[in-house]
Amino acid sequence: MLVMESRSIGEGEMFSNAPGQPLACCICFQELIGSSGSLVEMANAADLIQRRQRSEFQSKIKETLFTAIKGNPDLIPSLLTLALNDALTYDKATKSGGPNGSIRFSSEIGRPENTGLSAALNLLEEAKKEIDSDSKGGSISYADLIHIAAQSAAKATFLAAAIRKCGGKEEKGKTLYNAYGSNGQWGLFDRQFGRADAQDPDPEGRVPLWEKASVQEMKDKFVAVGFGPRQLAVLSAFLGPDQNATETLLASDPDVAPWVQKYQRSRETVSQTDYEVDLITTFTKLSTLGQQINYEAYTYPPPKIDITKLKL
Repeated sequence: MLVMESRSIGEGEMFSNAPGQPLACCICFQELIGSSGSLVEMANAADLIQRRQRSEFQSKIKETLFTAIKGNPDLIPSLLTLALNDALTYDKATKSGGPNGSIRFSSEIGRPENTGLSAALNLLEEAKKEIDSDSKGGSISYADLIHIAAQSAAKATFLAAAIRKCGGKEEKGKTLYNAYGSNGQWGLFDRQFGRADAQDPDPEGRVPLWEKASVQEMKDKFVAVGFGPRQLAVLSAFLGPDQNATETLLASDPDVAPWVQKYQRSRETVSQTDYEVDLITTFTKLSTLGQQINYEAYTYPPPKIDITKLKL
């Protein structure tokens, strides 16, 4: 029978299973405590590496989309509406739908509310081929691509406005936007990166036909996903191809009109701060309705570790 020696263990001493007989795998308390700190540091370093990988991939996506959108500025309204219609299939009661890329399916993009959006989707499909060909962390989901494209389209409109205010001088416009724009507000949106694609089209009848919808129908749809008159007004650029026509209609409603007027005034200022910040905030919420974000998406496979060579 094995008899354990009962005595206190001094600092730096090792366990023993009997007097004078040390265990084969003796561990010093100080070494164990020291190794736990190293493991925490390794975990933190691994997290930083993953974040850098995702950030680099996202930068590549934005570069590709910037070039694609710059060459097709006429598709900016469609890119915005594509993202909105993809997201507004969300149903709170069943927790289904939302910004999940389902609009890519032919049976969904072909619905009446999505008429005219096929060209924007085709643009993104071409961009996806380029992005995926250079990706080390897997293919980008349509869900992420559609909403990052809408972000890029929104940025393009603010930059274009700044260039117009500088008499059409592009470099001066960029300087103006960098100085007074709210580009930094996109930080939270950029972290919501890792949406999963739906495997089937979302149910029909969840998205209004914006060009024919009454203000009340628009309000009802926005309320159904947790938005109100303020968000409806700030997303007017997403509601069909003609923002001016949409805003004219929205201005006829006493609940929405004050917000429409507020954002119209804001767009006349140099910074457009009220409009831009509210748009970014609302779009960030819109782009994650009902979605679970995988914060490890697009990171590279971790290197295999031989545990027999680890030192504790």
